[in-house]
Amino acid sequence: MNKFIDFINQEHFITENIKFSIFTILLVSSIFFVTYLFLKLIKKIATKKLDEERKLKFKSVFSFFNYFVYLIVALITFQNFGINLTGIFAASAALLVGVGLALQTFFQDIISGILILADQTVHVGDIIEIDGKVGRVENIKIRTTRAVTFDNKVLIIPNHKYLTNTLFNWTENGTILRGNVSVGVSYDSDVDKVKEILLEIANSHPNLIKNPTPKVMFKNFGESSLDFELFFTYNNGFRINLVESDIRFLIHKKFKENKIEIPYPQRVVHTK
Repeated sequence: MNKFIDFINQEHFITENIKFSIFTILLVSSIFFVTYLFLKLIKKIATKKLDEERKLKFKSVFSFFNYFVYLIVALITFQNFGINLTGIFAASAALLVGVGLALQTFFQDIISGILILADQTVHVGDIIEIDGKVGRVENIKIRTTRAVTFDNKVLIIPNHKYLTNTLFNWTENGTILRGNVSVGVSYDSDVDKVKEILLEIANSHPNLIKNPTPKVMFKNFGESSLDFELFFTYNNGFRINLVESDIRFLIHKKFKENKIEIPYPQRVVHTK
C-alpha cells in the first residue's frame, strides 16, 4: 500500500518549473468533474421555470460563464499544486500573443452575443436583413446566430456583425409588414382606371391584410411611362416574394384585359 502511495505521489518533471504526479492528475480531474456537476446543477435550477425561448438565451450566456469558471478553477488548482504558471506563461509568451490576435474576433463575437441577448435586439423567429441577406432567426448562440433564408439556405452570422453592420429587423414592431409593387403605364392611359385596378387586385388577394387599406401612389412622370406604386400590408415576411409575384401576374392580366399598356422604354430621335 505504501509503495502504491509513493508511486502515485512521485513527482515527474517536464521542466524545472513544471512538474506533476499521478495523484495530482487524479485530484485535478476530480476537481473539474465536481465543477462540471456543480455547473450542471445550477443550470438545471435556473432553467426550471423558463420557457423554451428564454432557455435558449440562458444557455448561450451560461456557456460563456462556464468558460470563465473553468478558467478560474484551473488557475487556482494549478497554483495550489505547485505548478509555476509564470514559467508556463513565459515559455509560451509568443504563442499566447499569436493566439490572442487570432481570438480577437472570437471574443468580439462572444461579447456581441451577450449584448444581443441582454438588450433583446434580435429574437428567435425574427426576420432580419444584414449585408443584403434576409433570413428568419432559428437560433442565437453565444458566438453566432443561425438564420434560414427564403430559399431554405442556412445563414451563419458571426455576432460581431451586429455591431459593425446596419441590421434591419423586419419584425421588431410585430409580424405585420408593408410591401410595394411598382408599375409604369403609357401616357395615354386612364390614371383613375389604373388606380382602381391596382386597389382591386390588392383588396382581393387572400394573403394581404385589408386594414390598413392598400394605397396607390402616382410616383412620377417618367421618361417612357406614368409611374405608379401599390402599397399593401401582409403578415408573413417569408411569403413576400411569392405575394409580389402574384400581384405582378394579376397586374399584367388585368391591364391586358382593360387595354392598359405597360410601355417599353422609348426615345424620340429628331433628324434634319
